[in-house]
Amino acid sequence: MNTFGNLFRLTTFGESHGAAIGGVIDGCPAGIALDLSFIQSELDRRRPGQSRLTTARKEGDRVEILSGVFEGVTTGTPIGFIVRNENQHSNDYDDLRDVFRPSHADYTYYKKYGLRDHRGGGRSSARETISRVVGGAIAKLCLRQLGIDVKAWTQQVGDITCDRDWTKLDLSLIEDNDVRCPAPDVARRMADLILQVKGEGDTIGGIIAGVVTGCPAGLGEPAFGKLHAQLGAAMLSINAVKGFEYGEGFDGVTQKGSEQNDRFVHDDSQRDPSAITTVSNHSGGIQGGISNGQPITFRVAFKPVATLLQPQQTTDLHGHPVTINPRGRHDPCVLPRAVPVVEAMAAMVVLDAYLSNKATHI
Repeated sequence: MNTFGNLFRLTTFGESHGAAIGGVIDGCPAGIALDLSFIQSELDRRRPGQSRLTTARKEGDRVEILSGVFEGVTTGTPIGFIVRNENQHSNDYDDLRDVFRPSHADYTYYKKYGLRDHRGGGRSSARETISRVVGGAIAKLCLRQLGIDVKAWTQQVGDITCDRDWTKLDLSLIEDNDVRCPAPDVARRMADLILQVKGEGDTIGGIIAGVVTGCPAGLGEPAFGKLHAQLGAAMLSINAVKGFEYGEGFDGVTQKGSEQNDRFVHDDSQRDPSAITTVSNHSGGIQGGISNGQPITFRVAFKPVATLLQPQQTTDLHGHPVTINPRGRHDPCVLPRAVPVVEAMAAMVVLDAYLSNKATHI
C-alpha cells in the first residue's frame, strides 16, 4: 500500500510535519552512475517557494542517499534515502484538529484509521511526492542509458490552454517560465490567472501533458498489466489528480474508426527491412496495452487545491457546523510543481515495464 512497482519498486514513508520524507528503492539495476546533482535538480523543480505561483514554505529538500550506492554507482541492493523537513508551521493547523476540511482526506483518514494527523494533512500531504521524484530521477538515469526520455509540461490552467499537439511545441522551453508551459505567451496568461486566484484566496486546476520518446515496442502486459493501465494507476495516485487519458483520449470518441486507425508502414529511416512504424499516432504509442514504438502521449487532470484562504463552512468530528478560516502556506495551483512528479511516475512505470519485458523471452 506504500509500495509502487513490480521489479523496480519504491516504498515511501513520512508525513508533511514529521522529521523527514524518505523511501527505499528496490530492484534498481547495478552499475547505474548515480548523478546526485541530477537527482537534486529534479527535487528543486518540485521544491516549494520557488516562485510567486507556489506555496511560500521554504524547504531546501536536500536528498541524503543512505545505501545502495558505492563509488558513485548503484550496487543492485536497496537504495535508501531521506529528505528532512525543515520549515514546518504546525501551529497553523491547531484550529483544525477536530475539523474536517472540505474536499480533503481528513474525514476519510479518520474513518479508515480512527485518528488522523491534522498537521498539514499528515500522510495525505503532497509532500509525500518528494519520494516519488527521487525514485523517478533514478529511473530516468536508468532510462537515459536506453535512449528513453520522459517530459511533461503544463498544458492547461483553468480555461487557458496551449496547443495539444506536442510536436508543434518547443519542449526545450518548459523550464523557461514558472508555469512550466512551453508556449511563452500562453504561460504568461496562465501565470496571471494563477496570481489572480491567489489574490482572491482561491485556487485553480488544469492539465499536465506528457510524452515518452524512444520507448521500444513490446512493453506492457496483454491483460491486467496493460501499459496504459499502469500509467493511469500511477498518475491517479498523485494528490489532486482527477483524470487520466492517453493518445486521443476522450476527444477520440467523436471520430470514426477510419479517422482513428494508425496505419502501419515500413520505417524508411531504419536500415532494417522489417522495421515498422505508423503514419499517425492516435493510439498514443500503446495498442493492446503494449507499446508500439511510437511516442507515448498522455494527459493528467488536476483539480483546484482544496485549501482556500477564505472562510468555508464544514463540520467537526461531533457533527457540529463550523466555519473555518485556514492559515498556512499553500499552492494556488499545483501544476507547476506537479510537472516533475508526473515525469517521475511515468519514468518508474516505463522502467518497471522494461525490466519486466526482459523476462518474457530469451
